[in-house]
Amino acid sequence: MPTLYDILRRPRVTEKSNYQVSKLHQYVFEVDRDATKTQVKDAVETLFDVKVLRVNVVNAPAKRTRRARSRRLMVRNRGFKKAIVTLAPEDRIPIFEGVE
Repeated sequence: MPTLYDILRRPRVTEKSNYQVSKLHQYVFEVDRDATKTQVKDAVETLFDVKVLRVNVVNAPAKRTRRARSRRLMVRNRGFKKAIVTLAPEDRIPIFEGVE
């Protein structure tokens, strides 16, 4: 079972996640494969001192892509699990602020 600090791996910062932060109060994290929704909720509430309203979990599958400058060489990217965390409207997570 992962510890509290092992559950959240890293924030996922993309154009879509920036929109979700500004308009929908949703933050996206890459999480441990064995983490459950309640573990993610407890980790975010404890580490960032915010109120979590909802957690959605998505398993992103592994993908095969071509290596740059090569026609034949295929590379397999690892799959990952991400959590979309909806916070109360008055709460913010400072690591996402100012990222464009």
